Amino acid sequence: MAAIVVMGVSGCGKSTIGSRLAHALGAHFVEGDALHPQANVEKMSNAIPLQDSDRWPWLAEVGQAMAQAEMCFASCSALKKSYRKAIMDAAGRPVLFIYLAGSEALLAQRLCQRKGHFMPPSLLASQLATLEVPDSDENALICDAGQTPEMILAEILAQLTTGERRHG
Repeated sequence: MAAIVVMGVSGCGKSTIGSRLAHALGAHFVEGDALHPQANVEKMSNAIPLQDSDRWPWLAEVGQAMAQAEMCFASCSALKKSYRKAIMDAAGRPVLFIYLAGSEALLAQRLCQRKGHFMPPSLLASQLATLEVPDSDENALICDAGQTPEMILAEILAQLTTGERRHG
């Protein structure tokens, strides 16, 4: 039974990597953005950063969705350690977090090129300010989001297969 969240700030590639990993391993995929309540989407669409009070119900939804499948990948920003704990609590099982780390310049470039998403590039700074990079005491992998999706997938699949965890 595996529960894995691909995490990071907007533009790092969470949905792309999470969905490709789920497909490669025949697992269920949960798109975290699809679980945001309309009020959150409206705030972000209007360049208003979410507060913790906005996030708690959403994080519970992500965790509960992950509890429904034996093997599940999800995309979710999971920016703070407390958010990651909330997801694990709602999932009712251990969760591996894969943090896609990227430079502010790379992330901003991707956000400016992205079409049809409610998250505007102007909220990147607030997400980076909120981000708590997973500590070595957390069940997490850190991957360079600047690599190609194929390179990221290969790195993650190799680590999942060998059971070795590279933190940082």
